[in-house]
Amino acid sequence: MLSQPQKVLSQQQKADRPWLDPDAKPQIVIEGIGKSFGAFTAVDGINLRIHKGEMFALVGGSGCGKTTLLRMLAGFTNPTSGRILIDDVDMTRVPPYERPVNMMFQSYALFPHMTVEQNVGYGLRRFRLEASVRVKRIQEALDMVQLGALGKRKPYQLSGGQRQRVALARALIRRPKVLLLDEPLSALDKKLREQTQFELMNIQYQVGITFVFVTHDQDEAMALATRIAVMNRGQVVQVGTPSEIYEFPQNRFVADFIGTTNLFEGTVNGNEPGHIVVRSTEAGCDLIVDDVGRFGSGQRVWVALRPEKIRLSKEPVAGDAVNQIKGTVWELGYLGNRSTYRIKTETGKTVTVFAQNDRRTSEWSIDWNDEVYLSWTANCAVVLHQ
Repeated sequence: MLSQPQKVLSQQQKADRPWLDPDAKPQIVIEGIGKSFGAFTAVDGINLRIHKGEMFALVGGSGCGKTTLLRMLAGFTNPTSGRILIDDVDMTRVPPYERPVNMMFQSYALFPHMTVEQNVGYGLRRFRLEASVRVKRIQEALDMVQLGALGKRKPYQLSGGQRQRVALARALIRRPKVLLLDEPLSALDKKLREQTQFELMNIQYQVGITFVFVTHDQDEAMALATRIAVMNRGQVVQVGTPSEIYEFPQNRFVADFIGTTNLFEGTVNGNEPGHIVVRSTEAGCDLIVDDVGRFGSGQRVWVALRPEKIRLSKEPVAGDAVNQIKGTVWELGYLGNRSTYRIKTETGKTVTVFAQNDRRTSEWSIDWNDEVYLSWTANCAVVLHQ
């Protein structure tokens, strides 16, 4: 894997990315949190630091422990080990209703017999507020989610996106320090989900509250999150910004789980200034990858290459620094803005390539069964050792 360039951060950059500032104090500290159900370990000794104002995502496959971790943050599930601190206060054994957090559930859990106003105001029932203050708080919450004119309606009179915003307003009306969201957009169709992602980001920016959300949708996490924690088998295997997770995965699981990637197994055949040579039987040739000499000769590694970083051509590309493999177009999928090619190489390995459709389909230069060359430069791939 390539080392990420180290930069000297300005004060503004430290404010925008406090996790890079060693002096910044996290709002949420998760220390050695574990949860077992009998002999099954759902969460295994997780450590995380989440800063105020972050939009922090927990992603991973089904059963990886992300929802269990979210429920422990909310107080609905007690951990077997470890502790959780919010603003330096130990919340590990504090009941949910006494924590400065609120949770928005995947199902929204709206009361069908109540109006929108009554649903949103339900979170204030434990507070002794004057009627005028209560009404003002409810209206402010509805205006924030752009539902100010729909307060008298019942949930069944709303669209899916509007119900989602009612649930969000109800979760925010108590003004928690941390808002937890469990698959917040999963009930929406694709177009509405993409639109609502921007609305959610704008609302989070306005209120300045820390959001921690669980999602199985990697694109959603990439679009929303300031940072992402990728989980596998109860453990966090990598934490980073969306670009760090995507461009610099630390292992094969992250490379394969976030987005699409091509993996070539091989062994290190030589270290040269600024890059290494990986001999790969799967590729049918030596692969040149930029690296800082972290691997020894003969070490087993995997070269991870994203599909959009590969160039397709009918003629070989000149240049000693270019990696190149010959193959045949085996499958082709048209997705509107781009096409997906699956290329069968001469070694029998299938390589996925994404190509932007900057021309109409009638002008395609590469089609089914064409012989093609796949090429990429040494800085396009990363080397992984596990």
